[in-house]
Amino acid sequence: MVSACIARADWHGMVYEREPLARARRACRGDALPIDTRRAHSHRCRHVELRKARRSDQGGGGALEKLAQAKILFFDKTGTLTGGRARLVRIEAEPDVSQGEVLRIAASLEQMSGHVIAAAVVAAARERSLPLSVPGDVSEKGGAGLSGLVDGRRVAIGSWDYVSASANAPDWAMRFLDQIGEEGGSAVFVAVEGKLIGALQMADQIRLETPRALRMLRRAGIERIVMLTGDRRDIAETIGASIGVDDVRAEQTPAEKRAAIESGRALGTTLMVGDGINDAPALAVADVGIAMGARGAAASSEAADVVLLVDRLDRVVEALNTARQVRQIAVQSVIIGMGLSILAMLIAALGYLPPLYGAALQEVIDVLAILNALRALRIKPLRVSHYTLTEDQQRHLRADHEQLAPVLEQLSFVADKLTTLPPEVAVRSLSELDAMLQQRLLPHEKADEADVYPIVSTLLGGDDPMAAMSRTHQEIFNLGHQISRLVKTLPHSEPKIESLHELQRFLYSLDAILRLHFAQEEEIYQTLT
Repeated sequence: MVSACIARADWHGMVYEREPLARARRACRGDALPIDTRRAHSHRCRHVELRKARRSDQGGGGALEKLAQAKILFFDKTGTLTGGRARLVRIEAEPDVSQGEVLRIAASLEQMSGHVIAAAVVAAARERSLPLSVPGDVSEKGGAGLSGLVDGRRVAIGSWDYVSASANAPDWAMRFLDQIGEEGGSAVFVAVEGKLIGALQMADQIRLETPRALRMLRRAGIERIVMLTGDRRDIAETIGASIGVDDVRAEQTPAEKRAAIESGRALGTTLMVGDGINDAPALAVADVGIAMGARGAAASSEAADVVLLVDRLDRVVEALNTARQVRQIAVQSVIIGMGLSILAMLIAALGYLPPLYGAALQEVIDVLAILNALRALRIKPLRVSHYTLTEDQQRHLRADHEQLAPVLEQLSFVADKLTTLPPEVAVRSLSELDAMLQQRLLPHEKADEADVYPIVSTLLGGDDPMAAMSRTHQEIFNLGHQISRLVKTLPHSEPKIESLHELQRFLYSLDAILRLHFAQEEEIYQTLT
């Protein structure tokens, strides 16, 4: 039948009868794919803020297709899963010295140092609005510490070896060092006039968006998440367990990271996310390398296929979601073009489709495939909400939590030291803490319940999306009332140890709930930014 059709056709007819097959072949090759890819890059520039796809062909289409097929995800820890900056985590102080005073003295002297840890200490003091003094007679030993005069007193700050050489060593100092070794981070010890008065724990904390980003990556189809780090195994495993990765590779050199990626490629398409110079070999060997370009090293950006222009880990999820939906649309476009072209070819072979109408029909098929490809512009993000907080609202919420940091520090300090403090110091510390709770913390939580939560509920949608958070407020108010009641009934001279133990139990409960509550609030607010 086909041979007869071709035999009685003129030249133009023969050309046309070949045209559906040629069109079908081009559809099989993916003529609609460049359109989908260009639309995807446009969409990603708006939603994912990606800059380039350097190593792949077709203007980045190869990397986009591989990204859509990714099943195994490798993360560098420092600067990727964590913020890459030292922050104040905890303050240890002698019983007769407040935590704020330890930080104020340390920050006053650290103003004269250019070390990154010094800058973090000064920033922590300024966040708490502590009045800093101008130091004098300052001398610095590189990589060890500083000494100088603060308010007319000789102060030494720095590493344990540096400070202990000129100061006594209380029992708590060794316990503090052991905790630093287990949890990771750096210790800054503070001594005044030859007496150790306190210490600061500085650490690189997990990014606020990291847990949520990993959950969303699993929703987007990632089957295995591996963390690569040069840190000690015990520290790395603690962090890995807290964020929920499937495997932790600790004490890794750049060559070992590269080898881990190569072995992972045997199990499926691999995706590597990193930011430092040490990550460049791993980024280069992965099927798709993504660099955190906002603060990352230039070497990692050059080695990667994709560079994130914003310092947000959850943008990786948006890239993956976009790539997978674009690939789905591209496959649909190929099927539409190929299927309709084959159908038109069969009709033409049977002699029912004149060449002129066939040519017009082929253009209609092309337009249909292109229109389907344009759906890439309407890909919906994986964000929890399509609404966002204003910049002023974001700054206000962050500032509120930063201002409450001293309250949490004092709460932890009193809870830890309550049964070991002298009676009069214990009563005074409890009274000061109760005043902070009643005057600063509880009014803040009431204002959140009345002013902030209604706005957030509207943005999130649903009947009562903040119900669980409001329930936590009720528990905070209850604990605050119980603590205030017990403090007011406490004898000023010799409080009973049973009363102190009961207070300590309430203090630990409030401390745990507040830290979890603040973390939950910040994660909710993060979804709206």
